[in-house]
Amino acid sequence: MRHLNRRHFLGAGLLLGASALLGKETPSKPIAIPQEYTPPIIAFPEKKPMVAISDRPPLLKSAKGREIFTQAITPNDEFFVRWHLPDIPTHIDLNEFRLEVKGSVNTPLSLSVDDLKSKFEPTEVAAVLQCGGNSRKYYAVTGQATHGVQWDHGAMGCAIWKGVKLKDILNRAGVKESATWVGLNGLEKPAMDETPDFFREMEIAETLQDQIIVAYAMNGEDLPYLNGFPIRLVIPGHFSDSWVKMLSEIMVMDTYRKSFFMDVAYTVPDNDCECVVSGSDFEYKRKPIATMKVKSVIGYPSPDTLIKKGSRVKIAGVAFDQGKGIKEVMISLDGGKSWSAAKLGQDYGKFAFRPWSFEWEPKTKGDFTIMARAINRIGNIQPLPDEIGWNAGGYQYNAVDNVNVKIV
Repeated sequence: MRHLNRRHFLGAGLLLGASALLGKETPSKPIAIPQEYTPPIIAFPEKKPMVAISDRPPLLKSAKGREIFTQAITPNDEFFVRWHLPDIPTHIDLNEFRLEVKGSVNTPLSLSVDDLKSKFEPTEVAAVLQCGGNSRKYYAVTGQATHGVQWDHGAMGCAIWKGVKLKDILNRAGVKESATWVGLNGLEKPAMDETPDFFREMEIAETLQDQIIVAYAMNGEDLPYLNGFPIRLVIPGHFSDSWVKMLSEIMVMDTYRKSFFMDVAYTVPDNDCECVVSGSDFEYKRKPIATMKVKSVIGYPSPDTLIKKGSRVKIAGVAFDQGKGIKEVMISLDGGKSWSAAKLGQDYGKFAFRPWSFEWEPKTKGDFTIMARAINRIGNIQPLPDEIGWNAGGYQYNAVDNVNVKIV
């Protein structure tokens, strides 16, 4: 079955497409939808049945909803999927697959997966993979709509990634002194020639960080096909939009090459708040999204859960940031008037989910809102929902999470 999945994974065809809204960022109001669409739950190879937002390109999230975020490490078969372009190879032969390292290097390389496993020292890192548009739907509380797939919290997960340090590969190739940028490309392709490749770039200095790896394993197994088999880039602390899947090309460059996904699509205003300032004309300098912001998510209970008065409830979730580390998670049960510290669970590393829990024994009946707020070790704190700055792409949402429950 594994052999079949790898080589003929998408042979049956992919049905649905996804689109992006481009152009100026203009203020808009949420669109009233008469009847909410409920995506189907589909079992893809190597995955449990998952919510299929789209299958061309594949956009999948766990059918467990919030419950998936009560654990520090996300299982491979429930890990979210987010591709950008619809043309994904249906056949990968590891005997033929090569990672090409070229451009401004002394020794161009053509590496097989076996080369990466046998000729380089392996390394591991536990790190959160989060789409830049994760939690985008919650920007609706600002009264303004956002472009793109209206993700809830489902476009994130945490795994233990194993592979080779990117800097070791570059050192083996011998980067020339004139080089300033590294471009990365994968095997996913657009359906039309006019559509740009999913090409990402990093400054040379960034690529020399020890935690950035070319991964061939995830949670002790080969990468799942839908999560980037056979190799993918892993940039801990950064949004997943730069974690190139099915990595096939590393291009070392002397100058920056302008690209759609770096310069137009995944960008935010280049100002202190990284948001559209009220009263502006929406013409502003942009910058690509990069490092993640401090964030916590409530895994249990789910919205509208009925809880018996006097029962002991274990509120649980995860928190993470860009790699500074979580200092504390605070819980409020009175609309933010007072906050109490949650208990932090096992520390899997500064780039990983930090699980947390809070014991609650509700004494009165009625409606309650559970709020969770994370603070990292350098003092970054989640903003309240009405304090977060808006951007039209709906990127980087990290406001205080909240869940409404009923005590009966």
